[in-house]
Formats: sequence, C-alpha cells, structure tokens
Amino acid sequence: MPNTGSATQTTPLHDPTPFSHVAVIGGGAWGTALALTAHRAGRSTSLWIREESAAAEIGSTGRNPFLPGHEIPRAIAVTTALDAALRGAGLAVLVIPSQHLRAVAARVEALLPPGVPVVVCSKGVEAGSGALMTQVVAEEMPGRPQAVLSGPSFAAEVAEDQPTAVTIAAAGPGGPQDLFAEDHLAGRVAVTFASETFRPYLSDDPVGVEVSGAVKNVLAVASGIIAGRGMGSNPRAALLARGLAEISRLSVALGGRAETVLGLSGAGDVMLTCSSEQSRNFSFGKALGAGRAPGAAQGAIGRAVVEGVANARSVLALAQRLGVQMPICEAVDRIVHRGLPVERAIAALLTGPLRAEPRALEHRASIAHPALSAPQARRVFA
Repeated sequence: MPNTGSATQTTPLHDPTPFSHVAVIGGGAWGTALALTAHRAGRSTSLWIREESAAAEIGSTGRNPFLPGHEIPRAIAVTTALDAALRGAGLAVLVIPSQHLRAVAARVEALLPPGVPVVVCSKGVEAGSGALMTQVVAEEMPGRPQAVLSGPSFAAEVAEDQPTAVTIAAAGPGGPQDLFAEDHLAGRVAVTFASETFRPYLSDDPVGVEVSGAVKNVLAVASGIIAGRGMGSNPRAALLARGLAEISRLSVALGGRAETVLGLSGAGDVMLTCSSEQSRNFSFGKALGAGRAPGAAQGAIGRAVVEGVANARSVLALAQRLGVQMPICEAVDRIVHRGLPVERAIAALLTGPLRAEPRALEHRASIAHPALSAPQARRVFA
C-alpha cells in the first residue's frame, strides 16, 4: 500500500520491494546473527561458513560455536559450499573479516549472477592499499550495486532478538530524498531485514558510515586500555569525544559528511563498542591496560578476531597519507605494534599541543602544552 506522509516528505509511489532470498557470506557471530535476522523477517536465508567443523556442529546440534547459546533454525540453509549458498540469492551479504574480504569477494563475483547487489558488513581499512571495504568490493566486483550495513549491534543481542537499530547506506544518483524511492538499494535492504525488533535507518553517505565502523574498533581498544588501567569516567568521556572528532576528520577527507558521525554508525557504535566487554576490541584493550603484552592479550580472548589491531595500522597509514591528524589511533598503533608503554602513550596524549574545539576540525593552529619544556613540546605522535 502506498505510504502517506507530510507535504514536506518525498514518498514513493510504492514501498521498496524486499529481497526474498538472502545469502549471508560469513558464518561468524555477526554473520550468523544477520542470517537469523533475515530469517525472522521472513526471507529465505542461506549461510556460508568456511569452517567445516563449525558447519558440522550446526548440523548436529543446531548451534554455532562462534555464537554459542543460540539455536540456528533448520530453515536457514547452512553450507560450506559457496556456490550452494549463493544459488538463487537476490542479495548477498558479505560478513567477512576485513583482511579476507578481497579474496572472498573475488570468489563471490565468479558465482553471483550480474546485477545481484551486495551488502558490505566488513569493517576496516585494507592493509597496504588503504582501501575502504566498499572500495575493495568495487575492485573485485566491478559495477555491482552495493550498500553498507553498520551500527551499534552486538551479535549476541541481535541473536536474542533484542531491539537493535542500524544504518544502511548506499549512494544514489540524486540527493537524500532518493533514499525513499522504491528502487533505491538502501530502502530495499532496509525492508529486507526490518522487523519489530530490528530497525534500519537509511543513509546516502556510505563513506561516512564505513569510516565510522573502521575507526570505532581502534577507539574501542583505546577505551579498553583506559578501563584496564583503572581510570575513571572523565578520561573515557574525553577519549570518546575526541575519537569522534578523529572519525569526522578522516571521513570528510575521504568525501564523507561530518554529520554522519553523530548517527548510529558513528556515535552509536562508538558508545556501544567502547563501553562493554562484549566487544572483542574493548576486551583486548582492557588486557593491554592491565599490563599484558599484545600476544597475551589476544590469547586472553580466544579465537575471536580483534579488528582494531590491524586497523590501527591501516587507519593510521591512510590518515597520514591524507594529512589527517589522528593521535588516538596513532597511540593505539604505537602500543600494539611498536611496543610503546601504555603510560607513555597516555602522557603524550594529555600533554599534546592545546587546540581549539570544534574548529580544530578545520584549523591546525595550536599552543605548546605548558607541562612540557620547549624541546618536548613538539607533537609526540607524528
């Protein structure tokens, strides 16, 4: 039935049509949670999982070891055969760790019929190339329509069917009003997943949404370090606010919009990931703050991928190439990859040059910190 709205709204002649068959590529915790979401929304759903042992466990017990405690309905077709997972799919959802996305995207492209769109759920910046995940997909799947799904959403809570809101972003030929056209990809993906407990919001700024998702994992490591050091609420609040400024600077430099950082994929995801031990990145950082070496900190959280470790380096390299200042991300990189003691990193951040806010987003003027002598007053993180 046609939508109704106020005179100031652009409403479609018809509601967007959901995709009836969704193939989720990636059987980790988040991929499994999204498969459950699509199934609950009434979509025919397949789930590709790389690990034979995990697929066998799902087949025998109905439970995924990567998302313990949640039953996978038999109506979700779980398979280790990529061609079987993609057969008949109208939408492919890529939920692959960032360092493996390129290889998997190339395999999907060889099997997926032309014109079938993809949703990119991977978060990060590719090491070496500095490419965002949608850029990686565009290179391996040229000309294929794509959207981005991101936002504050722990997999376990989504699997529990707890209320969750996310952002779905896709570029279009027109302005924001085109988001509500019946054929806009963001709207079609939104109605595919939407339910009484899973609420998507639409965006036409995939760059801003992607940058937020990539950087928030690095900020979560930093927030965990603060918690592991036993520091209070003041430093964490400062970290989150200045971290959002770093996201905004990088996003704008890449062609995104500054205001996107205020939405679910920015502030929402940062607040969630930087405050809970459900976050692998936060837990890893907390172990670092408690005095563990990076290798021991990784061991403490098991097999789970800590995206913020690799992304600290790749995000920083991209920022430096663009001339964007990201001192928090640089501090995490130096702690994790270069052995900088946590105490020194914190001290360097606190005694850096005094800057304006929020005009520091555009201006680089600063005042030397009075706690440092003149030779020390140089910016510690270059």
